[in-house]
Amino acid sequence: MTETHTLTAELRERAGKGAARAVRRTGRVPAVIYGAGKAPLSISLADPDVKREINRSAFLTTLFDIKVEGGGTERVLPRDVHFDPVLDWPLHIDFLRVSATTKVTVQVHVHFLNEEESPGLKRGGLLNIVRHEVGLICSADNMPDHIECDLTGFEIGDSIHISHVKLPDGVELEIDDRDFTVATIATPSAVAAEQAEAQAEAEHADEEEGEEAGEAEGEATED
Repeated sequence: MTETHTLTAELRERAGKGAARAVRRTGRVPAVIYGAGKAPLSISLADPDVKREINRSAFLTTLFDIKVEGGGTERVLPRDVHFDPVLDWPLHIDFLRVSATTKVTVQVHVHFLNEEESPGLKRGGLLNIVRHEVGLICSADNMPDHIECDLTGFEIGDSIHISHVKLPDGVELEIDDRDFTVATIATPSAVAAEQAEAQAEAEHADEEEGEEAGEAEGEATED
């Protein structure tokens, strides 16, 4: 079962940007709890408590019991954290109400194990990670904080697909229509070539989007 952490919150009487700024001036972080067919609940959390939890790994896949003063306890899952773009401290947190049966989609880190057991890596190959995270669908009380990929036996030139990764019981892949690549064992030159190709594809896509936007703007002007 997924480990549950506890936070204590205070109710916020007012919502909105002005009220949120006032909360932050008191050293607290505004937040909202929503979902499960209930009305949203505006709360605030102690800044040190929030930063402590965010600095731990897998914050967005951690269940919390939030004890709201005068409002009972809410079991929630963090869905989004808004950060100050300059100071990088939390400005607002969105929490989703969940139960043991609630199905959620989460992004989970991939941990790569047994690099010393990969002949390809031993011979100078590089682990080229294609997906650092994988989307999973699971019940709220059965969320893994990571999944493990065993590199034992892989040679230079091998691709490691998601089918090689054993998922916990009751956990499904968000992408289930193809056996996508998680990582490859590549030579240094191959890694550089793959990165250059990916960058070229991204630049080409940006150019196409720009051209389509220009054509659409021209048609609108003619109309």
